[in-house]
Amino acid sequence: MNEADPQITGVTADAGLAARLDRTNELLQRMLVEVAKTPSTHAIFVDAGYVYAAAGLLVTGTEDRRSFDLDAEGLIEAFIDKARTIFADSRLLRVYWYDGARRRIHTTEQQAIAELPDVKVRLGNLNANNQQKGVDSLIRTDLESLARHRAISDAALVGGDEDLVSAVEAAQGYGARVHLWGIEAGEGRNQAEPLLWEVDSQRTFDLDFCRPYVTRRPVTMYEDDTPAPSREDVRFVGAQIAAAWLAARGRESLADLLPGHPYLPGSVDQDLLVEAERLLQHSLRGHAHLRRALRDGFWQHLQAQY
Repeated sequence: MNEADPQITGVTADAGLAARLDRTNELLQRMLVEVAKTPSTHAIFVDAGYVYAAAGLLVTGTEDRRSFDLDAEGLIEAFIDKARTIFADSRLLRVYWYDGARRRIHTTEQQAIAELPDVKVRLGNLNANNQQKGVDSLIRTDLESLARHRAISDAALVGGDEDLVSAVEAAQGYGARVHLWGIEAGEGRNQAEPLLWEVDSQRTFDLDFCRPYVTRRPVTMYEDDTPAPSREDVRFVGAQIAAAWLAARGRESLADLLPGHPYLPGSVDQDLLVEAERLLQHSLRGHAHLRRALRDGFWQHLQAQY
C-alpha cells in the first residue's frame, strides 16, 4: 500500500480547517446580525411609598399622603419620557408600581394606576401603623426574575431603601445594569448610601420636575362658633371609628396596638382625629379633654372585642 503524500495530506487538513473557520465566521456574523436587530429592553421600578414621601416633602413640606394629591399618571409618563431619552436605543418593557394596601386590596387610586397602559401595580401590605410590608421583596423578585431571563438589559429603580441593595445585586448578577433614580431632598439624603454605592448610575429629579405632579389639598376647616360636642358624643364617635377600623383591618391588627395602650401610633391617632372631626363637623384641636374622650371611646371598643 502506498503511503499518502504528506504534502497532499497537509493541504487537505488546511482546507478542512479553513472551511470550518469560514463556517464559524458565518454563524457568528448571523448571530451578530440577529443581536443587532434585537433592541435592548428596559423597565422602570417605582417604590410608590418613597415617591409619595419624597415628592410630598419636597413640594408641600409634608410626607402625609392625606395632605396632597399626586398625579401618578402624569409622573409615570414623565418617568417613561425620561427613560426614552436615557435609553435611546432601548424599548420599554413596562413600569412596575409598588405600593401598600390593606390586605393587598387595591384602593380606587391604585385601580386607576393599574389600568394605565404599560403599568403593572404590585401590592405589599400595610400594617396598623400604615407602614409598607413586603414591597422590597416584591421588587427583588421582579428585578431578579427579569434579569435572569434576559427580559431586560437596564432597570431604572426609583427608591431609596437600603433593603433594595440585595435586589440590585441580584439583577446585576445576571448581567443587567441598575440605575438609581431619586427625588431631591431638602436636607441631607433620602436614599441609603449602601444603595448609592451599589448601582451602576444615579439620577436625581429636582423640585421643578416634581412640582407639576404634586398638589396640596385644601385644609377643611370647621366652624368653632357652634357648641362643642359633649364628651359622651365624642366617646361614641371614637367607638364608631374603632368598629370601622377593626372591620377594615381585621382582629389580627389588634396585636400591634394593644401593647401600646393607652397610647396610639401617631398615624392611627391622626386618622382618628381627622375622621372624628369629619363626623362631628367640629374641630377638636385645642380641646385636649375631648381628644382624650375620643381615644377612650376608640380603645374601649377595641378592648371589648379582644
